[in-house]
Amino acid sequence: MSSLEQGKDWIPSNHNITDLLSNSEIDNLRLVYDSSNYVFLADLLHSSVGLGLGIYKPAQGERPLHDFPADSLYLREVATFEISRLLGWDLIPPTVICDGPHGMGSLQLFIPHNPAHHYFELRKNAQYENQLSLIAAFDLIVNNADRKGGHVLLGNDNQIWCIDNGLCFNQYYKLRTVIWDYAGKELSEKYCEDLRRILGYLESHQGQKEFLRFICMEEVSALVNRIKVFLENPILPAISSNRSVPWPLI
Repeated sequence: MSSLEQGKDWIPSNHNITDLLSNSEIDNLRLVYDSSNYVFLADLLHSSVGLGLGIYKPAQGERPLHDFPADSLYLREVATFEISRLLGWDLIPPTVICDGPHGMGSLQLFIPHNPAHHYFELRKNAQYENQLSLIAAFDLIVNNADRKGGHVLLGNDNQIWCIDNGLCFNQYYKLRTVIWDYAGKELSEKYCEDLRRILGYLESHQGQKEFLRFICMEEVSALVNRIKVFLENPILPAISSNRSVPWPLI
């Protein structure tokens, strides 16, 4: 068993995983053929620790979309991780900007998993309800336009992770997700407090400067507004229309 397959505790505690990712060499690219954009599975080489595998998404491999700016999806992947990190929710695998073999893009730590254990299977098990409902709240806040069932993974550490987060943060309402099973569930006060905590940062000069590296000012303002509106009534919404579900579902 490789160090990566042992779970998220394989990294020595004195290392910062994002620093390790940022300073890793990307090697032995393998194209992931069932992706809508160019996505590569890669070996990550680092002088001090064996990182295992990563997912590299170059900007030049992004398919143009009419409702998202060109060459911006990889930045949104990183921004989604940063929001999860600030909240302390640990929903998104560590993700950084990198300059790889095919140019600028995102680099995300690969999470070993069984593809058969996707959302539609995980929701059958009551022990995952809190994690899955938290993902529903997170996707509402970041305005995820493409949460398919296969984007929800069960890691070897029994933690649920979310991947493929490039279609987030549009300033206009774009929520499309398969996670509607928890409509009417109220977000616990613990997580509401996390949302209140990051609001001040996102509205500060420092916070805006940080996120303007990834998304535009209108999108930062829309993010802040979505958090404020949700906190006024932290109840997960019901499905609103046929456009609320992505295709394919997995």
